[in-house]
Amino acid sequence: MELGTSYRSIWKVSIPIIIGSAAQNVVAMTDSVFLYYRSEDDFAAIGFVAAFYIIVAAVGFGFSRGGQIMIAHCAGQDRPELVGRTFYSTVYFELVLAIAVFLFMTYGAYWLFASLVDSDIIFYKSLEYLETRKWGVFASYLGVACIALYTGIARPVFIVIDTVVLAATNIFLDHALIFGNYGFPEMGIAGAGLASTISEYVALGVFLVYMLFDRKNRIYRIGKLPDWDRKLIREIVGLSVPIVAMSVVGLGSGFFFFGLVENFGERALAVTNIVRIAYLILSIPAWGFCTGINTLVSYFVGKGQLYNVKIVLWKTAYMCLGVTLLMGLPIILFPREVLYPILGDGRAYLIEAAYPVFWVLLGILITFSFGSIFFNGLIGAGQTKKALIYQTSCAVLYMALVFVVVRSGWGNLTIAWSVEIVYWVAMFGLSLRYFRRPRWQSRY
Repeated sequence: MELGTSYRSIWKVSIPIIIGSAAQNVVAMTDSVFLYYRSEDDFAAIGFVAAFYIIVAAVGFGFSRGGQIMIAHCAGQDRPELVGRTFYSTVYFELVLAIAVFLFMTYGAYWLFASLVDSDIIFYKSLEYLETRKWGVFASYLGVACIALYTGIARPVFIVIDTVVLAATNIFLDHALIFGNYGFPEMGIAGAGLASTISEYVALGVFLVYMLFDRKNRIYRIGKLPDWDRKLIREIVGLSVPIVAMSVVGLGSGFFFFGLVENFGERALAVTNIVRIAYLILSIPAWGFCTGINTLVSYFVGKGQLYNVKIVLWKTAYMCLGVTLLMGLPIILFPREVLYPILGDGRAYLIEAAYPVFWVLLGILITFSFGSIFFNGLIGAGQTKKALIYQTSCAVLYMALVFVVVRSGWGNLTIAWSVEIVYWVAMFGLSLRYFRRPRWQSRY
């Protein structure tokens, strides 16, 4: 493959990833929207437990990112056989990891939720959802390994098709299993978990069939199952552990936020879930560009073209901001007109209550566009340990400020959401400072 720094090249790599990276967002959003129509308790509960499951998904995705970066690096060095071995090493480790995470959700989630949630309703409904959702972790982790391969070699177009399959299947099964339509049993929030699980297995099956018949990947010897390569797996794990830790720290702070917001009451948690649905939609471009910048930066480092890194970082950040605002301004300026067709009038009071927070969301999206791109450029350059230090510092600051806001007498939901702007400004400042140092190129 041959990549450049033009906007067209960035767009070509990023747009399929933007759509493909929407997978977990689409699943979480679809579950939330259907449960919104069922009851306010179900809607509040899915806001909490979905935030937890996104962390679970992020663990698998984080380890696949290490594989993706190594695959892109090998592709930049024109070593196709090593690309295939790296892919299978990623698959092997993801399977082992899936088993460990499944056991934690089976035996440890009860105690974790009990320590975070005060409401019995939210607690038991969250466990009910997780009972059917946890089985999807195997399909999820294998799926992100496949995505890592096609993203790493900059051929992510099929990811778009597979995401459409995932979304369509999940929408149909949510409608069937939550409400008991088409002859299916009415399962409520447990049906949402089962629908998402089945959808992930369907999407994985489609992806595997495509890989089997894809002639272009034969140079990577995908059809040949290599032995367990301890050295290669250690390299992937060594690169991935800081990325996973960053995902856990970042999303864990979000999970912490949801747990604290519950102290404002179940209504505040439901309002926060309304904003979360908008955030899930509007953050899709940024996360897609983030994954794309991982591939682009790693590719240029592998090529020895370090002078292109800052060029592609700034261009990607500007593109990310433009696409995000294009999507975001209609929702933020006209939430009633945009969200009512999706959420209906049944609980319109929740949308009304969320109005002030939507303006805060605009500030979050602007700072997020720059902070996330430069931060992921750091990851793509292989500086995962430094990136972990930066994110941990910012997350500690974020959680401390949120705790003060929630526990104080003057705090409210709008101020609590505003703290995330501080988080992304700090992330951008630290990452930009690193790339401005003349010494950073001497590391390669």
